[in-house]
Amino acid sequence: MTFAIVVHGGAGGWSDRDDSLLEARLACEEAAAAGRGVLARGGSALDAVEAAVNILEDCPVLDAGRGSYPNAEGFIEMDALIMDGRDLSLGAIAAIQRVRHPISLARRVMLDSGHHLLVGPGAELFADSIGFPRCDVDELLVGASPTTDALPEASAALGDTVGAVALDSHGNLAAATSTGGTRHKRPGRVGDSPLVGCGAYADNWTAGVSATGYGEALMRVVISKRVCDLVGTGLSAAAACAAAIRLLEERTGGEGGLIAVDARGQVGFAFNTRAMPHAYAVGDSPVVVGS
Repeated sequence: MTFAIVVHGGAGGWSDRDDSLLEARLACEEAAAAGRGVLARGGSALDAVEAAVNILEDCPVLDAGRGSYPNAEGFIEMDALIMDGRDLSLGAIAAIQRVRHPISLARRVMLDSGHHLLVGPGAELFADSIGFPRCDVDELLVGASPTTDALPEASAALGDTVGAVALDSHGNLAAATSTGGTRHKRPGRVGDSPLVGCGAYADNWTAGVSATGYGEALMRVVISKRVCDLVGTGLSAAAACAAAIRLLEERTGGEGGLIAVDARGQVGFAFNTRAMPHAYAVGDSPVVVGS
């Protein structure tokens, strides 16, 4: 069976005149190549999406890990979700601080916590209890964003969130989404990213999906699960993503983007923002990069 991976660096108000878009595209290319390397060696879809998102979390122009946006009080609170399409297992964290790779901690929640979602102080205690690496805030506050002026929250989906979706050679799907949240958000605000069916979803019967954009709108239509349901009706990954974005516009007026891989290995993506840096690879074909 063929394998496939697709990644994104966030749908939003990127500018072609800004070097940060080029850096985001390069990070997506590197992440897709790393994930494909895992898959080519016979690795799992879960390993591939974690490896890919780790690279995106290290890119200072992307809003996840390094480069996360500070909230209204100047703190960084990050969210992440990873999901296994084999048995619908998932792990998620919300409002976590001082973690360089939130997606890896989310995977540990899935594997080692006995729960699906840990938040705030509880997530911090869990991280410390398993010896998960912590970092200084200065390691996270290093990024430039596509726009740097203060914006109302409803228009702040600019380069927001990173994600990856993969299908491995065993026919298993996985999805992962990680974010530093919206710029100047209220302390304790949690968006769509760590919410199952909203920020991501993976089901071997249909598809794996990662979402990006204005979370308050994305969660209202449970957008990632909706893409999987549309694939279940017979749509391709590409058609399902496009249909879900149209629904997002019609029902909420929201902006965002989606990436997906269906159970047949077809890759899809759609967005209604100015750009969404992304990259994908199917089997041994070259990595394709777009924005």
